[in-house]
Amino acid sequence: MTTADLQLPTGVESVRVETAQQLRAAMLEHFDSADVIVMAAAVADFRPADYVDTKIKKGMAPGDDSAPEIRLVRNPDILAELVRHRGDAAGPVIVGFAAETGDAKASVLEHGRAKLERKGCDVLVVNEVGSDRTFGKDENTVHLLLQGSSRVEDVGPADKRVIADAIWDLVETLV
Repeated sequence: MTTADLQLPTGVESVRVETAQQLRAAMLEHFDSADVIVMAAAVADFRPADYVDTKIKKGMAPGDDSAPEIRLVRNPDILAELVRHRGDAAGPVIVGFAAETGDAKASVLEHGRAKLERKGCDVLVVNEVGSDRTFGKDENTVHLLLQGSSRVEDVGPADKRVIADAIWDLVETLV
């Protein structure tokens, strides 16, 4: 079963999108009527510059096994754009998600805090990802970061419903 197969709860409106540009347009269209925006979609940073509707075939000449060049262009940073669109207004509350790994330069939380500052959202849900973590798992651990606060709320390892409840509990304090 995919998320597209799930039945929506009563009173929930859904707008189906397939590309980052479609998501951006839908978010801006519905922005003014929202109390809370949760940007949980994993939008790729880049997309192919050109699309074709047919299969890209291998070279037809004998010995021609060169791969085609695929040029990438940057997708819009929808989360940061929504924060800019809101400006100094009090709402809507904007929640972002970040899949992070630590590295030689910084820890997961340091990368998360830097992203929170860069994006400007109200809450950033930081998923520590890597081998055997997060993706495809029933349980997860997240760090909830709040704009303008050094507080970190660690949630998990827990069922994703428990994590969702913790996120909504925090959001409720901001609405």
